[in-house]
Amino acid sequence: MTTPPAPSPRPRRPAWAGRNYTLLTTAAVVTGLGNAGALIAAAFAVLEAGGDGGDVGLVAAARTLPLVVFLLIGGAVADRLPRHRVMVAANSLNCLSQAVFAVLVLSGEARLWQMAALSALGGTGQAFFSPAAEGMLLSSVKGEQAARAFALFRMGMNGAQIGGAALGGALVAVVGPGWVLAVDAAAFAVAGALRSLLDVSAVARREPGGGMLRDLREGWREFIGRPWLWSIVVQFSVVNAVVGAAEAVFGPLVAEDHLGGARPWGLALAAFGAGTVLGGLLMVRWRPRRMLLAGSLCVLPLALPSAALAVPVPIAPLAVVMFLVGVSVEVFGVSWMTALHQEIPEDKLSRVAAYDWFGSIAMVPLATALAGPAEEAFGRSASLWGCSALILALTLAVLTVPDVRRLRRRETAPVAEGGPAAAADTAPEPVSPR
Repeated sequence: MTTPPAPSPRPRRPAWAGRNYTLLTTAAVVTGLGNAGALIAAAFAVLEAGGDGGDVGLVAAARTLPLVVFLLIGGAVADRLPRHRVMVAANSLNCLSQAVFAVLVLSGEARLWQMAALSALGGTGQAFFSPAAEGMLLSSVKGEQAARAFALFRMGMNGAQIGGAALGGALVAVVGPGWVLAVDAAAFAVAGALRSLLDVSAVARREPGGGMLRDLREGWREFIGRPWLWSIVVQFSVVNAVVGAAEAVFGPLVAEDHLGGARPWGLALAAFGAGTVLGGLLMVRWRPRRMLLAGSLCVLPLALPSAALAVPVPIAPLAVVMFLVGVSVEVFGVSWMTALHQEIPEDKLSRVAAYDWFGSIAMVPLATALAGPAEEAFGRSASLWGCSALILALTLAVLTVPDVRRLRRRETAPVAEGGPAAAADTAPEPVSPR
């Protein structure tokens, strides 16, 4: 009598979700949870130290400035050195800066200049981390499964940020901002430890090349030589700026004057977060053939929140608008990452990612700073309608670029960092954009 073969154990994860992918996704969720709470904690730490709204803005700006200044250098470094080492070093710097921040706040000795300096260190770490992390993600999944991997990764990140913000706000109220900052420091330590376990034994050694300036010039040529790439980055340099101004400045003001205060505004933001989760689920299964066309069409709804605030509409339709925008943002985000993964050479991914990040955030502080003067000069409603008009005009302009309309998805798999991305336990790894 022949004994039937035992059924093979069911795999715990898809074949394309290799060990490195799992490690990086887990690490990103851990830091996402910590960072979302730490942003709230830092603001309340400034207020508890006797600061006002302007001081909160100063500490936030202190983080943004070095992020903008060092991004391009961070991209060049990440294409010269092993990317996982750059990520671990950046996590270590962020862990140290947040730990010192926490100790100062818990001791009651925190000064404004100290908090600003530590925030600047955190921004410096982020400037080196982001291009390396995005380059690692884009180079480490199989071509035919890239969109699904990016969608699942973004779902994890968005879920972590939603949960982290809710948990962080509650913890700040219960135990104070110092302990939340300490938790964020611990999260960076855990994430760095996870990233140090990445299997990079098959990574091809990168030759240093001719120097930092040469590396930056090569990255610039790669960036400027692709009309679809630079046109969308230029578009988002303005789109992110006006969306940031609408959400950070005008939204709370409209909520206070017309919607009933912070709670309904928080509901609207929560609806946006829920939309991003649904958008991620959609992109797990939907693989648009003309990915940039589909993604760019989904940028058009980003004009709706500013228009809704300009009216202003009641909270129920505003929440619906924010939910739909959350879905649209994810369609664009996954489509964008898929295009970068398909079109950019592996050895230039981090430099191109740095130019992408730089363009996406450089104008945000300026727009936020100009929101108040714009309201005084033109009125709140006119300023919000102006935000909507800019988003529509720039998106329609991008849709006239032939490559944006014509770029098609290919099913070929690029060589991934860490070896061929085929085996479940040897395939490499990911991380975010926009």
